[in-house]
Amino acid sequence: MTVDTPRILVWDSAVRLVHWLLVILVPLLWWTAEEGYMDWHRRLGLTMTGLVLFRLIWGLVGTWTARFVPMVRGLGSIKSYIRQLRSGEYRASFGHSPLAVLGVFALLLALATQVATGLFSVDVDGLESGPLAVLVSFDTGRQLAEIHELNFNLLAVLIALHVTAVALYHFVLKANLVGPMITGRRFRTDFPGNTIPRNHTRPLPMAVAIVLSLACVFAISNFG
Repeated sequence: MTVDTPRILVWDSAVRLVHWLLVILVPLLWWTAEEGYMDWHRRLGLTMTGLVLFRLIWGLVGTWTARFVPMVRGLGSIKSYIRQLRSGEYRASFGHSPLAVLGVFALLLALATQVATGLFSVDVDGLESGPLAVLVSFDTGRQLAEIHELNFNLLAVLIALHVTAVALYHFVLKANLVGPMITGRRFRTDFPGNTIPRNHTRPLPMAVAIVLSLACVFAISNFG
């Protein structure tokens, strides 16, 4: 591609920032839990809670490629997309491909489960607990703590599958998915013949999503 080839916005700054913050937070949360740094684990967990809440809100009011409704509609073409991959006729999707949508929803569900169970979890001796653990019984808190631990294993598997898929796209299909998740942009020529939806940034909805997420985290952290 020449320097004159036009680039278009695919991933807005919010989607990219959440993505890379999760890349940092997930291993840090695992490490702090393994090493027993529970104060830091709680702080990072609340940060993760805010990110997940923001991403869920942004999936409703954000840019076209961030919203869930277009993703769900795209699932209708998953069979034809798989046939294209098998035949070697790979065509880039503007946003998430139908297969990637399944991964996005699975990861978001696993992340939401992780933060939700962590908020109510209680350790074996009852000395460490999530900020909302007072709302449930000790036995329920223990059950949620076990789900919290098991769900992390599922989350780790989903992350491994995600990284593997990105690597396969890069080495087999020669599609660079990492670069656009850094810059937010791809070449217009990556989508020949495709109608490109309007994907403008939305400052006001973004501000609302940020305020709502921060308010929820503040309320949770100061509960009781």
